[in-house]
Amino acid sequence: MVSQIQSSSSTAIIYPESDGKPMADNTKQFRWILVIQQNLDWMFADNPNVFVAGDLFWYPVEGKPRIVTAPDVMVVVGRPKGERGSYQQWLENNIAPQVVFEILSPSNSTVEMDKKLLFYERYGVEEYYIYNPETDELQAWIRHEEGLESLESLNDYISPRLGIRFDCSGEELKIYRPDGEKFFSYIEIHQMLEEERQQLAQVQAELEAEKMRSQRLAERLREMGINPDEL
Repeated sequence: MVSQIQSSSSTAIIYPESDGKPMADNTKQFRWILVIQQNLDWMFADNPNVFVAGDLFWYPVEGKPRIVTAPDVMVVVGRPKGERGSYQQWLENNIAPQVVFEILSPSNSTVEMDKKLLFYERYGVEEYYIYNPETDELQAWIRHEEGLESLESLNDYISPRLGIRFDCSGEELKIYRPDGEKFFSYIEIHQMLEEERQQLAQVQAELEAEKMRSQRLAERLREMGINPDEL
């Protein structure tokens, strides 16, 4: 767990960990937040210095708790895994999240999303992705010398920082890991595990049946006066 001890200059300042609002407005938005967050967590499971979080308050400036946002998903390369009530950047070697994702819901207004873009522009995000699951529209902004710049074409686009690939050719966005594996939902993972369990059970049943056939054959040979161990 990462220790987050307040500096003496900010001991009286409270940095809230929740605003009382729901994480998502509907099941589709919630599903996509989980799919992206959990698959990224899995992808970086063996790297202790990649922190992945969903719906976590990010405070970029010490002493200013009103400057805050909570990306649906954020990735911080260079910070250790661990539990946090919020991401207070000055306690994290001043490393800003490099990649953020927002999943749109019907309640997201244009003004709200414009403010988020300005926030991420100002506080150092390198890659910013917005996905609208209702329209299957993916948008992205990548940081260049002059700041975050919008990309026009995203089909088969590969994230510079994460190495993941976005496939926008179908009816629903697909995301692929650098090794070519697709981002799976919990249900898909459970189904694959169940299929593997059934296949293993079938193999075990076949091995057991073969063992019983061998035992019966050995018994018949002994009844005929033949020692099967000498064959």
